[in-house]
Amino acid sequence: MTQESNANLASIEAIRQLKARYCRLVDTKQWAQLKQQLTDDARLEGFGTIDDGVSPTAFVDALTDILASAVTIHHVHNPEIQILGEDSARGIWAMVDYVQFANVSEHAGGNLGWVGWGYYEEEYAKVSSDWRISHMRLVRVRMDVLRTDYPAVKPGRIAPTLDWL
Repeated sequence: MTQESNANLASIEAIRQLKARYCRLVDTKQWAQLKQQLTDDARLEGFGTIDDGVSPTAFVDALTDILASAVTIHHVHNPEIQILGEDSARGIWAMVDYVQFANVSEHAGGNLGWVGWGYYEEEYAKVSSDWRISHMRLVRVRMDVLRTDYPAVKPGRIAPTLDWL
């Protein structure tokens, strides 16, 4: 294997780790660390409850307000990642997200939440030696609402360890 191939594989793995970390930080509500996964000028669009084009700070602040009392589960899989240069890449991730609010929410159209399926279309930039998300576009192909008669959230038996890694 060539040195370039090894570098590309290392970059792809770093981007996979970045996206996994992004999902975990949203679900465990670690907002300060979440913002660190984005470049300072990241472009964000397609989130519905958050205006397209807001700054990364405004994006994370909005997530903090919207999801503070919600149970969320974000799963991404089947990444397709292209390394464009030593400090740029693009990717597509299949995704599913589950969001359930404690009560009826305006963010869920007067329902308790949703389950959504679709794709994240992303661009990445290397900042110093770390990969960051520089563009994230959420494309949904299906959303099912959790109506007001959906079962209440039952907490898990064990909470996540926030500083495990």
